[in-house]
Amino acid sequence: MPPDHDPILAPVPNALPPVERVARMPVGFAAVGTTAGIKASGRPDFALVVATDGPIPAAAVFTPNRFAAAPVRLSRANLQATGGSATTCGYAAAVIATSGSANAATGPEGDADQAAIGRAVADAIGTTPDHVLHLSTGVIGTRLPVDKVAATIKRVTDEGLEYTDLALGQAAVSLRTTDSTTKMASVTAKLPTPDGGTVAVAVTGIAKGVGMIHPRMATMLSIVLTDATASPALLRTLLRGAAAVTWDQLSVDGDTSTNDTVFALASGGAGAISADEDDRVRAALGAAIEAVARDLARQQARDGEGATALITCQVTGAADDADARAVARAVISSSLVKAAVHGKDANWGRIAGAAGNALVAESAVLEAAGLSPGEAAARASQPAAVDPARMRIAIAGHLAYDGATGGPTGIDKAAARDAMDADEVLIRVDLGLGNGTGEAFGCPLTEAYVKENSEYTT
Repeated sequence: MPPDHDPILAPVPNALPPVERVARMPVGFAAVGTTAGIKASGRPDFALVVATDGPIPAAAVFTPNRFAAAPVRLSRANLQATGGSATTCGYAAAVIATSGSANAATGPEGDADQAAIGRAVADAIGTTPDHVLHLSTGVIGTRLPVDKVAATIKRVTDEGLEYTDLALGQAAVSLRTTDSTTKMASVTAKLPTPDGGTVAVAVTGIAKGVGMIHPRMATMLSIVLTDATASPALLRTLLRGAAAVTWDQLSVDGDTSTNDTVFALASGGAGAISADEDDRVRAALGAAIEAVARDLARQQARDGEGATALITCQVTGAADDADARAVARAVISSSLVKAAVHGKDANWGRIAGAAGNALVAESAVLEAAGLSPGEAAARASQPAAVDPARMRIAIAGHLAYDGATGGPTGIDKAAARDAMDADEVLIRVDLGLGNGTGEAFGCPLTEAYVKENSEYTT
């Protein structure tokens, strides 16, 4: 039994920096959110974020879905062109986001539409099309109304983008499709300056995503901005590492989108020491990016289509962190577990069954989380180590299973049901095998989810 054995399975404390659920515009960016007429409803559907001093370091994580949408393919190509390699990092001067049409499965015409939009942005802000990154979300198989989008690009750039928190918040609103809330998260870090002082550095993320979400690199759309200083390669490392333990641990419905993308851009406008030159700065910036990503992932899970609560699964006592994340991910991804939480049924057997089926993540995710390529290849998609005789399970603070004392504990189901009637339901699993830890986020499976997705295009 590990020396830090917890007899009551208390919640695992979060050691990341505190997050504010607001949009704070970092130095070096301007934004706008507005209506371009893509959505028939007339709701906001257009966002543009611009680096005010021209192309700056940028990085991304993208969906591995082989039906990847036109904006995903074009953004990959642009980062490769500006970064000089096959990696997903380079330089960007703008991110344009459209909502209402995924521009996925639209063939060569869809690719041409996306390229035309990139040219319109480039012409309007005085850059080249390969310095424009693209996001789109909405119904698959529908083309973007290029004329409307191009007219909106001209209008907002003629009027002038704003450098305010409000403008970034409006951009976040424009990302939404079936989201019921606007998702924003910000962290402020004090970092050293070259002259020996300190400066406040902002890391802010906006995101959308409440359905067609499942772990495989990025799992929705998000833009993370910072006025810290970092190279494209380091920014990519920090973003991938954060995604591996946050967005790759998020599942709403088991489907990975055709459009999933997260962009991170670093303006350097705060004037802090470069994260490439100082390990303490690198660690602080990495923690801030992870904190923003984690909070956005939690917001997305809580706002999952039809969701009535946030499900958090925290796993301790695993052989290593990769196993712990695998078990947590399996639990929150289980339709049976999700349905039980919706019914406030403390059915620990479903949690045990999900844990017993857990598979370690793909090699790319394992590498992003810190494993060497060789270790990642050897561990990828392998069963996580689980021993029923050592496992313990608690639901909403009630110990339900303890393998070391014979298994079922005789949980008070009525008390557990009352405890599960909450905005967040915590499932704690301890594997009793080591010191590995991990967490994952999901939401209940409800009738409302089925209804919403049975009528999505009609």
